[in-house]
Amino acid sequence: MSDPCHAASVSRRSFLGGAGAAAGGVALLNQAHAAAAPDAPPISGPGLVSITLIVNSVARTVSVEPRATLAEVLRGPLDLTGTKIGCDRGACSACTVWLDGAPIASCMKLAIDVGTSAITTIEGLAQGDSLHPVQQAFIAHDALQCGYCTPGMVMSCAALLNHTPQPTAEDVQAAISGHLCRCGSYPHVVAAVLAAGEPRKA
Repeated sequence: MSDPCHAASVSRRSFLGGAGAAAGGVALLNQAHAAAAPDAPPISGPGLVSITLIVNSVARTVSVEPRATLAEVLRGPLDLTGTKIGCDRGACSACTVWLDGAPIASCMKLAIDVGTSAITTIEGLAQGDSLHPVQQAFIAHDALQCGYCTPGMVMSCAALLNHTPQPTAEDVQAAISGHLCRCGSYPHVVAAVLAAGEPRKA
C-alpha cells in the first residue's frame, strides 16, 4: 500500500518550480495592468514643494510640505490669519473659506490639491474699506461674541446670499448648521443674515 503522506509530499525542486511559475504569472499580470493604466500622477515630497495658489485674486507662490492643509498654509506662510483653526478635523467649520465660490473646511483640504481653484478668505470678502453686507450686519446685530467662529460663519452666510439673495430663517440655519459657536450667538447670526439679504416684496 502506498504511503498517502509520501504521495502528497512535494519535492524542493517541484515546489520552487511551481512558485517560479506563479511569480511569473503575477509579473505578467502586473505588466498588463501597468500598460492599461493611465500615467501615474507625479509624486510630491517628502521635502518642501513649491505651489502657486490664487488667493483673493492674487497668485501667491509658497513652499509647503505635501501634508500641509490649506488652513495651515493660509495662516502660516501666507499670513492670512483671519481663517481660524478650531478642531482641525472638519467638525467646527471655523476655517471655512471659499474654493471657486463654494464654502469648504480648509483644514480638510491639502494645499497641494487646490491647483488653480480660486480661494477667497475673510480678508478678501471686503472691498477695500467697505465691508461686505454680511460683515456689516454681523456688527449691527451683535452676531459675534468671542469672534473665533465669526470668519467661517461669515463666509458661509455670504456664500448663501450669493445664490439665495432672499433667504428664509431656515435657509440661514441650514447654511450655518455645520458651524460650532461656543458663545451661542446663532439667533443673532440668523437675524443678521436676514437683514443683509435683499428685502422681500410685500
